Amino acid sequence: MKFLSIAFLFTTIGLPAAAQAQKMEPLPIVLPKPLFEGTPVPPKVPNMEKPLGRPRPAFLAPSGVTNVALRKPVSSSDSDPVIGNLEMITDGVKTGADGSFVQLKDGVQSVVVDLESRHTIYAILIWHYLKEARAYADIVVQVADDPDFISNVVTLFNNDSSNAAGLGIGKDQRYVETAEGKLIDAKGVEARYVRLFSHGSEKTETNHYVEVEVYGKPLK
Repeated sequence: MKFLSIAFLFTTIGLPAAAQAQKMEPLPIVLPKPLFEGTPVPPKVPNMEKPLGRPRPAFLAPSGVTNVALRKPVSSSDSDPVIGNLEMITDGVKTGADGSFVQLKDGVQSVVVDLESRHTIYAILIWHYLKEARAYADIVVQVADDPDFISNVVTLFNNDSSNAAGLGIGKDQRYVETAEGKLIDAKGVEARYVRLFSHGSEKTETNHYVEVEVYGKPLK
C-alpha cells in the first residue's frame, strides 16, 4: 500500500468527496520575483502569523483548475483609486514594482471580482504589496452568488480583530506580505463573486493590491 504525502492529505481535507476522487495536481501558480531578500521579520502587531521560513507547500486541486479571475471585471468601494486602475487587480501582472499595483484610499475598502458565472473555487491567492514586508489589517475574503453579497455568502478568511468591516470579528491571523502572496483554501465552494476587504497596514493607512487570482472551474 502506498502512503499519501502529507501535502496531499493537508490540501484535500475539506474538499467535496467528488473532488477528492479526481486526479489532484499542484495549482499552476507563477510567483513574481521577490523584491526583498530573506525571511521577513513580523511587525509588532497583535495576532501575527509566524513566517514559515521556507517555500509554501504545493496546494493540490483537481486537474484542469486555472486562474478564472484573469482579466475579469473588478469593482470597488473606491471607484477612483489614488494610484492605478481597478483592471490591474486581475490583469495577470504581479511584479509588484511601481506602476503594477493599485492604491485605494484610507479606511476600510473592498474590491469585488466578478467571475461572470458560477464556479467551483478551490483557492484564492492575494498579493497586496511586494516592495517591503507589511501586514495588512482587517482582511476579509468572501464569496457569493450576487454582487450585493446577499445570496449564498461564505466567508473564507477573516482577520478583522475589531469588526472594522462590519462583518464580525475574525479568528484568522495577520500575516506578512511576500512574493508568495496569501493563499486561501476555498474548499470547493461554488460562487460567482469574490469580495476582499482591507484596512491599511502598520506602514500605511491606504490599501494596496498587486493581483488577485481565483483558482477554480466553471460550473456546468
